[in-house]
Amino acid sequence: MGDVSHSTFAIGSHAHAESHHHAAPQDAADAELLDAVRELRSDLTRVRGTDRIRELDAALADTEEEITRTGSAAPSRRQRLRDLLTDAESVLTLLASAGALAGLLGT
Repeated sequence: MGDVSHSTFAIGSHAHAESHHHAAPQDAADAELLDAVRELRSDLTRVRGTDRIRELDAALADTEEEITRTGSAAPSRRQRLRDLLTDAESVLTLLASAGALAGLLGT
């Protein structure tokens, strides 16, 4: 058949093909941001959930999805994370991962 990487195909009368391709982060900065987003999301599971924390987690999930889908996070999404990190600062000072992400976002 040859090379079928990044391809989707189905054979047979009842075959169904479904494709899920993910973009790699576009550069080292986006890869680092993706790692920091994932680490903070993991750490948030250890924090008592408040509305701010849930909102931050949702924004982190959206950012993670955007980076894995497109390879980068839009400036508007980065600004939204900056704002949410600032709003949730009192809780997040306990988490080193929050500091790492804030540093990558320039806060």
